[in-house]
Amino acid sequence: MATFGTLSDRLTETFRNLRKKGQLTPADVDGTVREIRRALLDADVALPVVKEFTAAIRERALGDEVNRALNPAQQVVQIVNDELIGILGGQQRRLQFAKNPPTVIMLAGLQGSGKTTFAGKLAKMLEKDGHTPLLVACDLQRPNAVNQLQVVAERAGAAIYAPEPGNGVGDPVKVARDGVAHATRQQHDIVIIDTAGRLGVDAELMKQASDIRKATQPDEVLFVIDAMIGQDAVNTAKAFQDGVDFTGVVLSKLDGDARGGAALSVASVTGRPIIFASTGEGLDDVEPFYPDRMASRILDLGDILTLIEQAQSAFDEAEAMAVAEKLATETFTLEDFLQQMQQMKKMGSMKKMLGMLPGMGNMKQQLEDFDEREIDRTEAIIRSMTLVERRNPKILNGSRRLRIARGSGMTVTDVNQLVQRFDQAAKMMKTVARGGVPNIPGMGPVGGKPGASSKRGKQQKAKGSRSGNPAKRAAENAGIAAAAPATGSGFGLGGQAVPSEADLAELQKMLGKG
Repeated sequence: MATFGTLSDRLTETFRNLRKKGQLTPADVDGTVREIRRALLDADVALPVVKEFTAAIRERALGDEVNRALNPAQQVVQIVNDELIGILGGQQRRLQFAKNPPTVIMLAGLQGSGKTTFAGKLAKMLEKDGHTPLLVACDLQRPNAVNQLQVVAERAGAAIYAPEPGNGVGDPVKVARDGVAHATRQQHDIVIIDTAGRLGVDAELMKQASDIRKATQPDEVLFVIDAMIGQDAVNTAKAFQDGVDFTGVVLSKLDGDARGGAALSVASVTGRPIIFASTGEGLDDVEPFYPDRMASRILDLGDILTLIEQAQSAFDEAEAMAVAEKLATETFTLEDFLQQMQQMKKMGSMKKMLGMLPGMGNMKQQLEDFDEREIDRTEAIIRSMTLVERRNPKILNGSRRLRIARGSGMTVTDVNQLVQRFDQAAKMMKTVARGGVPNIPGMGPVGGKPGASSKRGKQQKAKGSRSGNPAKRAAENAGIAAAAPATGSGFGLGGQAVPSEADLAELQKMLGKG
């Protein structure tokens, strides 16, 4: 989401100013629409799209739906969210598979847009769904393009058809046609054709891509476009639509730091849906594109559904059930904690996961400072323990902790902090497993009675900790903070709590040293 970071910042700041107003006047609406227009133009969104977008927002914001709303500011945010979903394509569109295999998917786009890497990502994603994709190397112009696709295919564990060496040698149309025939013989149910690109749109590129399309009759033609390309995104998309036509769009390099708003214009200008979004260099860094979820991310409303799906794909359900049963009946050990961390690592970057939480746009610096290597350090400490020590941390005396610190390359203080935080985590998980209500730092008892946590929080806040023991005092004050009432969500939508800076710090402590 870094690509849309600036746009997100501008829009959230505009809505933050709206929250201060109990009732919106036409002047307030005009001012808000003006700020939205500036934010979109600064983000390189195409002018025709901006005009249509802001006109729709102004019309709806001045209508009866806002006048009747209990909270006009929230209603305006909802209107912007709805219209943003519209320019992103409205409904999510999945790949269309052929009734009679193989399904042929052709990739098109400029050189450097990320076609070859995406070919590997798509193959790996489809393999997870039980398909048997075949990559076909039809980029015979770019130096070493065939070799690059071979490397990508090997990393993805996918089959490849590459009869020509490339580097200017071979007929790409013949390779594409033969590749589909080869897939039929070898019973591959999907063919992914990687075509050549150019540094710019030219007649030769379009003719070659058009000839490959005619020769293979693909079920899908995916136009891969660099999300950081700027205003050229719209012109390039139109040129490919006229010259080759395509059925869907792939946004690549969404993890970049450019303005990227022009990519938002492609679906609206071409009328073709965005089907996939590529979010990193790894072969797993690709996800189906959901217009509603992307709109929520841009407006800093979070993307909880994607976060849940990633967790479901990474966590083994049977193992999770076993851990839950163990929590209810036995002691949660450091060995279990290690297994849980290893499953969390399968989900990918912690920063990306935290970035999907509502309101995290206000905590960009804290997210940037979040050190993901702490998970590895925590893992190193636990692995330096014996099996007996992992299962019973209470036996960890001074000499054992010194040995563990030396074995993991950490300090005794690091080991002490890990054990202390593990104890706190184990108690909280035990409470949840038994149907209790845990105290989460900065959020209070989850699911507790309204007002109860607030009342208790006020009482504890008034008292504070007076212990002379610094460690005990810190622990008691942490408990007081944990009883604090929940904070409101970004723009007050949905009542979801926004994690505080202390929450992030606490999460990092749970994963490693502070």
